[in-house]
Amino acid sequence: MGNARPAVLNWLFARKHGGTFLLRHDDTDAERSREEYVTAIEGDLRWLGLDWDRRERQSSRLARYGEVLERLKQSGHVYAAYESAEELSLKRKAQLNAGRPPVYDRAALRLTEAQRTELEAQGHKPHWRFKLAPGTVRWADVIHGDMAVPSESLSDPVLVREDGTPLYVFTSVVDDIDFGITHIIRGDEHLMNTVPQLQLFAALGAAAPVFAHFALLVGPQGEKLSKRLGALSLGELREQGIEPLAIASMLARLGSSDPIEPRAALADLVAGFDLSHFGRAPAHFDPDELAVLNPKVLHQLPYAVVAERLAGWGIRDAERLWLAVRGNLAGLGEVKDWARVVAGPLAGTLEDPSFTDRAAAALPAEPWTDATWSAWTRAVTEATGAKGRALFHPLRLALTARENGPEMKSLLPLIGRERALARLRGQTA
Repeated sequence: MGNARPAVLNWLFARKHGGTFLLRHDDTDAERSREEYVTAIEGDLRWLGLDWDRRERQSSRLARYGEVLERLKQSGHVYAAYESAEELSLKRKAQLNAGRPPVYDRAALRLTEAQRTELEAQGHKPHWRFKLAPGTVRWADVIHGDMAVPSESLSDPVLVREDGTPLYVFTSVVDDIDFGITHIIRGDEHLMNTVPQLQLFAALGAAAPVFAHFALLVGPQGEKLSKRLGALSLGELREQGIEPLAIASMLARLGSSDPIEPRAALADLVAGFDLSHFGRAPAHFDPDELAVLNPKVLHQLPYAVVAERLAGWGIRDAERLWLAVRGNLAGLGEVKDWARVVAGPLAGTLEDPSFTDRAAAALPAEPWTDATWSAWTRAVTEATGAKGRALFHPLRLALTARENGPEMKSLLPLIGRERALARLRGQTA
């Protein structure tokens, strides 16, 4: 859910404004990036119905990042630093213990040429930091409003590791410039990344995109998300029978002033989407609300959305069945149960065999339509005098073995006269 949310918001924004939705795989870290992750991400997006207009992989752009790094070296915007991860960790701990913010002290800038040469002779490879310019960085965030952050409150960010791996703060700016990105919509965890990135855009002589940072998800009571909630995979939700449109309907409005409402198509979410309606307060995610929303979405879905899945289950006369039962479903899988109800074999439940015998004698000839149920029950009333529950309940039980369900006027033509007659007489059909 956490990863799907920015994808949904970016897709909706791009579609509403006639823009381009870019799928970018940040896969420069060879140890953490695997092909199965790429496949899983793209599979999840397709399942959600999010198509992309352009696809890029940062691993194919390493030479480009190298070119831009050299340009920043020449302009004096980056500098080499040699501290190990352990040394930097000790520095941060010492600063915190002394009551100071853990901001990098720029010790690398005080190294002499001889000291740098000696470090490299000892096998130390530099990582490259971007030198933040002093002063307050300002930008107008679509969600947060006017932002102002003193650059001195932040450490000079590492752009490239010792092993040559370029990092997000750097690569995303290069990509945004090269791909003509106009809007960056991302979570609050990236809010402070905007400071160095804005300075990077300026250092590279490029105009900065518009930023919108949405609040992160929290639990139903505002608690930090547990793994069960925050890391809930789309695969798990899919196995639970949650519809992709239920997820999209929730994520499109979660954290905004607009009510979460079921939608039968992604296109229905586009028109009312407005980033300015999103607030800065954390968005409360409750899986129970998603479970309640799911059947409401199912009840609206046109047959075309489910046709392929129903065909995979071998359901006959699937469109008529879907239109008959969708309003009573809690999960899509229940369609298979109703397919067995109408197609059998099924033994009906007979409350009063003498009553159902007389009802069987009144069954009209086929073909049957939605009007057949009313005509037949009127004939049964005339033959037996039964009305209301005394009429409808035993007929439903005999024909479906269920206490309740979809309207019988829609089910009866699907059951057909032969099966209906057999069930009314207590036979399995």
